[in-house]
Amino acid sequence: MDSLGIALLGCGTVGRGVTQLLLNQADRLAARAGRSLVLRKILLRNPAKYTSYPPRELVTSDYASILADPSIEVVAELIGGTTDAKEYVLAALAAGKHVVTANKALLAEHGTAIFRAAEKAGRVVAFEASVAGGVPIIAAIGQSLAANQILSIQGILNGTSNFILTAMADRNQTYVDALAEAQALGYAEADPTLDVDGSDAAHKLAVLVRLGFGIELSVSQINRRGIDQIHSMDLRFAQELGYTIKLLAEAWLTERQVALHVSPVLLRQTSMLAQVRGAFNAIQVVGDVVGETLYQGPGAGMMATASAVVADLIDVAIGRAQRTFPHLRIWSATSGDFRVRDPLTVRSRFYLRLMVADRPGVLADITRLLAEQQISISSVIQHEAIDESGEGTVPLVIMTHSAQAGAFASAVERINRLAGVSSPGVSYTVAD
Repeated sequence: MDSLGIALLGCGTVGRGVTQLLLNQADRLAARAGRSLVLRKILLRNPAKYTSYPPRELVTSDYASILADPSIEVVAELIGGTTDAKEYVLAALAAGKHVVTANKALLAEHGTAIFRAAEKAGRVVAFEASVAGGVPIIAAIGQSLAANQILSIQGILNGTSNFILTAMADRNQTYVDALAEAQALGYAEADPTLDVDGSDAAHKLAVLVRLGFGIELSVSQINRRGIDQIHSMDLRFAQELGYTIKLLAEAWLTERQVALHVSPVLLRQTSMLAQVRGAFNAIQVVGDVVGETLYQGPGAGMMATASAVVADLIDVAIGRAQRTFPHLRIWSATSGDFRVRDPLTVRSRFYLRLMVADRPGVLADITRLLAEQQISISSVIQHEAIDESGEGTVPLVIMTHSAQAGAFASAVERINRLAGVSSPGVSYTVAD
């Protein structure tokens, strides 16, 4: 039987899963691919760190030997980051090897250069594992929905953040305690910054926007806000109003402009995405032909991501990747049809929580400033003060009707300066 020679770059969590699949499920994978998938080399920066795994006969620290080996047809880049990874991927393409990658940051920041190099070399870059781990969202948007103009993408793209928000909402944990649990379970890194500040989701959204709308954009163009400042009080008020707060990566098309952001958003509790719990990912994609579609599953972890990596290797072995992705030309050419919308012009409903003095006239001042920006109020929550003296502060929650983001921001800026408002307001968009 013919074989496909493979080299792995890195053998961390995902690399170990890929190695296990290639070595332990060789017969099953060969039957699916029509040829053997043979793991020939594993590149490690510091092989001495790995004492029991992977098999020593496969380990090398010499990347040049991988590039020079004609039996290696595909390189699977699993080291992460955007410096060495970019160098390794471009060198592999120049050497005539296909590339499989799980690196969303690399594609978001250097996708144009990489896909142009792949086109020049006549090779493919397959990247199903780069977004949502084991959820086949790349194939769905790039292939299965090819007859559609994508109208919107709305996704929970970071399992760590979703786990934390679920723990806070369902079990009344504080953010600190929920993060500590996520770290103990392996859902969050020792330094969780990229997950909780929205960076990870923004990189993934950039990949999906390029695939779905053909827009070349910098990650800096995506308004990004994470969950690291979220307060359990807002989760409780959201529940009282019939909503759940989720960290969403969103892009939607209106008037040939794509609005996009990563931010905590209030979702109706009855909506499909609101019901996604724990460390799961889910993406809702709306096409002009098919309508609403939903894709859900484990978005991270060793075997979920390894599943997507090995699926890409099978696609390369069969030749399916070579037939599909060059045709899409998703990074080497753009449609030029759409552009990124100014976020201040986007209309939405808003949730606003203020800490205000418990005295007459404060609510009237706030509603007046909202009215001056043509913002009408849908509902208000203000519970009775616990301090019977009437001199303390109380939370005031306002839900608005649809308003322009710029006008809402201006109103909040003025509201924050009112004498009766004790601290800057907390606001989120509402996905109705």
